[in-house]
Parts: sequence; C-alpha cells; structure tokens
Amino acid sequence: MNQDRRDRLRDAAIAVLAEAGGRGLTHRAVDAAAAVPTGTAKNYFPTRDALLRAVAERCVEQYRALAASLAGAGPGPADAQQLAALLAGLLRNVAGPGRPRVLAYLELQTEGTRRPWLAALLDPIAAADFAAHAHLLRAAGLPGGPEQARALTLALHGAIPHLLSGAPATLAAAGLDDLDRFARTLLTVVCPEETP
Repeated sequence: MNQDRRDRLRDAAIAVLAEAGGRGLTHRAVDAAAAVPTGTAKNYFPTRDALLRAVAERCVEQYRALAASLAGAGPGPADAQQLAALLAGLLRNVAGPGRPRVLAYLELQTEGTRRPWLAALLDPIAAADFAAHAHLLRAAGLPGGPEQARALTLALHGAIPHLLSGAPATLAAAGLDDLDRFARTLLTVVCPEETP
C-alpha cells in the first residue's frame, strides 16, 4: 500500500477525531478530510478497530517525534526557571498547534476504556512522560525521583483537559489562565525546598 496515502489518511483521522469525537470517526469522514475518493479509508483500514489502531499508532509516532525533537534541543533546562518556561511552552503547544493531536489522544483514551488492546497501544505515551519529566527535573537541578516525577506528570496530565476546554472560570480557578505562573507554581509545589 502507498505509505504516503496511508499517513495522509491517518492524519485526516486524527483531525476528524479531534473535531467530531469518537462517534464522528467514520471511514467516510476520514475520506472527506483526506480529500480522497470514498472507500479509500476502508481499503486501508477495513474495520473501525483497524481505523482506531491506525490513529493510535500515528499518535504514538507523533509523540515520539515530539519527544525526539525536545531531546535533540540540548541537554535540557539548566535550572527551575528554564524548566518552568519549557513546561509553559508545552502547555501552549497543547492549546495551540498540538491541540488536534492531544484531543485525538484523549478521545482514544476514552475508547481505550472499552478496548484494552487500544489502551495498550497508547500506554507508551503516558508511561514515557514519567521518565521524561524525571529527566527534566534532574537536568534543572531539582529532585527527579519517582514521587516528584509522578506529581509533575499527573498535574500536567490533569491540566490538559481543562486547558483544551478553555472554560474561563475553570482556567482561572486552576491557574491555567497564566501558563508561565502555573508552571512556576507547579514546580514550587512539586519541589518545595528546591525552588525559590
């Protein structure tokens, strides 16, 4: 099969999932989003489960590409201030250009509650965040043990749905209306004795 067309269909499926949710993810909707003849997505991904698998695999690929680009950007943040800036930047990406990928991922996680095979495909994304955040904490000269990595990762993961929904009162209550302040405060809470 044509890999470029397959990737185009998978990217279109991410866009459909982000825009229309799990119920809107159909072969026909993917064909329309990819601007290909009707039936093309079904030829590549014959069943709904095959389509979900393809989207999950593409989300994992995109996550790994993002992680590799961050890893290739240097040794990591040199201090807590740089780490806070990095975390705020990641959250801005979630609310901006990364929004479709993250919305699709969250939709897939919901589908994964009913399809254990799908949850297993997505598991490397969330699991890798714990190790990545431990590394970032240590690079910034902060404690990067399991407790701190868990607290940081779960706080960031918990913030994402609120950030995506964009409800002003919730954003203000969560401190997500100022991402720079949110990231600095989060590091102060996660590593209270180490950050100013």
